[in-house]
Amino acid sequence: MSPAALDELWRRFDGGRPGLALRRRALRAAWKRRAWTATVQAAHRLKRAIDIGVGSAALLALSPLLLVVAALIKLHDRGPVLFWQTRVGQWGREFPFPKFRSMVTDAEQRLRTLESNNDHGAGGVTFKMKRDPRITPIGRIIRKLSIDELPQLWLVVTGDLSLVGPRPPVPREVARYTLADRRRLSVKPGLTCIWQVTGRSEIPFERQVELDVEYIQSQSVWLDLRLLLKTVPAVLLGRGAY
Repeated sequence: MSPAALDELWRRFDGGRPGLALRRRALRAAWKRRAWTATVQAAHRLKRAIDIGVGSAALLALSPLLLVVAALIKLHDRGPVLFWQTRVGQWGREFPFPKFRSMVTDAEQRLRTLESNNDHGAGGVTFKMKRDPRITPIGRIIRKLSIDELPQLWLVVTGDLSLVGPRPPVPREVARYTLADRRRLSVKPGLTCIWQVTGRSEIPFERQVELDVEYIQSQSVWLDLRLLLKTVPAVLLGRGAY
């Protein structure tokens, strides 16, 4: 359509002032973009404020438990209290990730001999084993109650983790991701997530990805609060934790 024809069209629909309706439409579109950006930024700031507030309060309240668990792990075999792994966060950024050590000190070296016993299927992206012989007696208790994950509250406070978000994978898992699987790396990882409160290790990897993508597409502060509330009974019941 020629410029003259466009001007004639706008004259008919906008009282003879060519281009005014188009400018109004452009202004409305710009306003909507700014409003959406402001809303998203406000949601991110609120989520971060909740992370800092709840994470700090939880660390303070649970500090006696953290000290007792650390002492028990140290007394059991004189090994390190924390187990550090490299995990992959938002947009593929790697960061150090702590857990209370629940396995023997040479657990990583023994993994190769156990991979054929993977409960998520031989050759699966993730490795889970219900009766993993590498887990210590104390480790079985703290894993059942998710106490081994509590040191990660520090990462919530410092900003590497959020309270709610997809669990951060290890690099060897990410190396086997499909392009679709990598969608779960588009947001900051979290301490808990949808599949953590609905079955945990019982849920196969493919379904975990589906649930993580479902969270990413519908995330909100209210959804985060609901998942945090559901985390408490999920931890106490210990279903799917091994």
